Amino acid sequence: MTNAIQSLPQRKMGEAIDRIRAALRLAPRGPRKPTYLFYRHTIAVRALHWINAACMLVMLMTGLQIFNAHPALYWGITSHFDRPILSMTAQGTDDNYRGVTKIGPWTFDTDGIFGVSDSDGVRTVRGFPAWATIPSASPSLTLGRLWHFAFAWLLLFNALAYFAYAFWSGHFAKDLLPTKKDFTDLPHDIVTHAKLQFPKGEAAKHYNSLQRLSYFFVLCVLGPLIVLTGLTMSPTMDSAFPSLLWAFGGRQSARTIHFIVAFSFLGFFFVHMAALIASAPLNGLRSMITGYFAIEKEKADV
Repeated sequence: MTNAIQSLPQRKMGEAIDRIRAALRLAPRGPRKPTYLFYRHTIAVRALHWINAACMLVMLMTGLQIFNAHPALYWGITSHFDRPILSMTAQGTDDNYRGVTKIGPWTFDTDGIFGVSDSDGVRTVRGFPAWATIPSASPSLTLGRLWHFAFAWLLLFNALAYFAYAFWSGHFAKDLLPTKKDFTDLPHDIVTHAKLQFPKGEAAKHYNSLQRLSYFFVLCVLGPLIVLTGLTMSPTMDSAFPSLLWAFGGRQSARTIHFIVAFSFLGFFFVHMAALIASAPLNGLRSMITGYFAIEKEKADV
């Protein structure tokens, strides 16, 4: 691929990035260099990635629907309904009330989003708003649980398929398993990413330290943690494996950890998208669809 066939959306995106860099008072990007296509992602990685993304979206939105059945979190072996560590509720009178979110001793006015929000044009007392849940009507605990558990199985099988492929193909050892060099490079990569300076040329063919460490953390820490805390909330699983309750400090603590891990996945998604948009949005998106990523030629290749 060369600059001569650079698409209009790419040019507009490049102009947007230039404006962002100018707003942040960063040095303007240099002239674009000739590029060539590099086969970055295999079809197996791409297919499993998109199935995983769809499952995670449904899991998050159905999970918020389940949370709405009792929009509060607790810590410990038993629930102290008068002492939640987080709650989304309404305060006021029957005719005049507002949505509030309480975190520990602090109360925040979150009217319109958390606690009270519009549902089909009607102000409704609910934890998360209709646009954030599947199904949108709330409370709908039964339907939310059916969707959640169905996609949990799909997500689990997809994850097992991903790990099987990653180990079999060497993708895990080559691209995901952190090395000592990744920890050494981490401070430098944090600074360069903060300055919107991303790898070019040969360096762009491989994951940098931030990518390897974050992907490893998501796959090998957050993934197992959300599965185990989800299992701990099941009385049947607790009977079969009582050590789960001991490990997570009770069912309510497991529910709270499950909630935190779910939003950690969401936080990872936003950072992932921000890095993609700031670096090479269309190039990165194309590589996850076709597998091919455009690499800038080094001087020796030009």
